[in-house]
Amino acid sequence: MKAAVLKEFGSPLSVEQVPDPALGTGEVVVDVVAAPVLPYAAEVFSGERRYPLTLPVTPGAGAIGVVRACGPDATRLAPGDWVLCDPTIRSRDGALTPDITLQGLSARGEGGLLLQRHYGQGSFAERLLIPTENAVPLGPIDPADAGRWLGLTLCLVPYGGFLAGGLRPGETALVSGATGNFGGAAVAVALAMGAARVVAPGRNEHALAELRRRFGDRVATVRLTGDADADSARMAAQGPVDLVLDILPPAAGPAPVRAAAMAVREGGRVVLMGGVGMLDGAELALPYRWLMRGNVTVRGQWMYPREAPPRLIALARAGLLDLTHFEVTEFTLDDARDAVAHAAEKSAPFHLTVIRPDQ
Repeated sequence: MKAAVLKEFGSPLSVEQVPDPALGTGEVVVDVVAAPVLPYAAEVFSGERRYPLTLPVTPGAGAIGVVRACGPDATRLAPGDWVLCDPTIRSRDGALTPDITLQGLSARGEGGLLLQRHYGQGSFAERLLIPTENAVPLGPIDPADAGRWLGLTLCLVPYGGFLAGGLRPGETALVSGATGNFGGAAVAVALAMGAARVVAPGRNEHALAELRRRFGDRVATVRLTGDADADSARMAAQGPVDLVLDILPPAAGPAPVRAAAMAVREGGRVVLMGGVGMLDGAELALPYRWLMRGNVTVRGQWMYPREAPPRLIALARAGLLDLTHFEVTEFTLDDARDAVAHAAEKSAPFHLTVIRPDQ
């Protein structure tokens, strides 16, 4: 089969013939119809992000595709089914703390690297091997819309954060990083989950205006000035803020994360999903006394629980999560390099760069 291969960090992707995946028990082979290209894919492939990734590798995290073949233990999936390929692969021999690899992208610890030995090859390919539980049924879709359904892979990350924070209908959520690619998706997800209001801070006035245009009065935008105390007060004034989700990238630094976190109400929750300190930058510091006397809960969340993908699909099927917000730009597999460059250039909210191996 044809695949895009990263042989060394800093080298361009090469499109070549690689062996077809070999199906085993507990596995599914999927014909990839659409694969997402992350806005920061170029940073991963250059080595700048220092993600644990065993080379050579076919990159690509997640896909929309059609089941080609199932292992003998599959009881509901069948060839021809449309599925979302969940890239968060968990070990099966660690129920309390499973090792995790993000297929075609990264890994957590030594156990995650062990998983990469078998499930490391990602979705920039004609076919993809995944565990049976990672093939999530979509139901019938129009093949022409496969790229737009990849909006689910973007939304799943903040959805995991809101699940971790226990976001309830009628609450006010604050998305730290709302003008970014994942942040814009977070705004849409919070509203789909029933948030009465979403506070959206940022420096990009055009992106803030675009959020207001898309979602109306349920989104309260706040232009950040860089004065942490003043920014925090202006964000808090849009509340009371029940839950803060931080999803800022590493380059943002800890200052805006701290300002957003401290806008939460007494008894509120803060969920950290961003990249502060990831590239040896300054770490986040929060006041002990403020946390204790304010009864504030702070927790980290990496990705999402196993049950998140089918639940998010249900939100989209019900029309609560509107995937038509996403603008899709498609590339063939042969043009994978161009797709990576385009994704970096078009990293604004609701832009999807997609590789279509079926074309």
